[in-house]
Amino acid sequence: MLLALPLRAACSLLAWLSLYAWFCRRYKHRSYEWSCRLVTLTHGILATCLSAYIGFIDGPWPLSHPGSPNTTLQVHGLCLSLGYFLFDLCWCVYFQTEGALMLAHHLVSIVGIAASLALGESAAEVNAVIFGSEITNPLLQARWFLKEMGCYHSLTGDVVDFFFVVLFTGVRIGVGAWLMYCELASPKPRWYIKLGGVIMYVVSWVFMVSICRFARRKTMKKYHEWRSQRGEELCLRTNGHLKSH
Repeated sequence: MLLALPLRAACSLLAWLSLYAWFCRRYKHRSYEWSCRLVTLTHGILATCLSAYIGFIDGPWPLSHPGSPNTTLQVHGLCLSLGYFLFDLCWCVYFQTEGALMLAHHLVSIVGIAASLALGESAAEVNAVIFGSEITNPLLQARWFLKEMGCYHSLTGDVVDFFFVVLFTGVRIGVGAWLMYCELASPKPRWYIKLGGVIMYVVSWVFMVSICRFARRKTMKKYHEWRSQRGEELCLRTNGHLKSH
């Protein structure tokens, strides 16, 4: 079983590479990042749906069973994401598109998934971390695509940003804190699995600080635009009233 895991991870990596190559051929008039973002979007949707099914339906429940033995479906889900993170890490390093924080996030994800697969345990909480990390990913990619198509500064862009901030705050920060507490309080998980969970939560908080700054800037910008528009409307109404006399 243990020998088959690297083969599964390699097959997953090959599958994501093949999908990327197909996107590059399909959208050859677009940039390489466009194709990579499509791969990321695909993984985000698949990983979110699969991890949600594993956590909420198939089980075991990660908040009450951290450190439990891995199930077959959990192993499939982890191998799927492991291959993706290996692909995306190599892509980001080669094209130098991401900073140290995102690379660290990918490295910790890879090490955590690999450790869980090698140990044969703790996939429940690792799967929960993947769910929390990937549930906001489709919105993040939608935001990028809207910018590329010149549609970001619209109601659609505002809705995407709103739900991204709400989901990130509620799931990765709120539920993430609960998961980390359960992980640290349980005697079952290994100490390095617990350490990986703490690191991932700290990384989420670093992202959260940047998101709060962005949300504040955008909110203030929208407020000033509303004040300016309101002032122009009042001016027009006043001028119209004066002219009527």
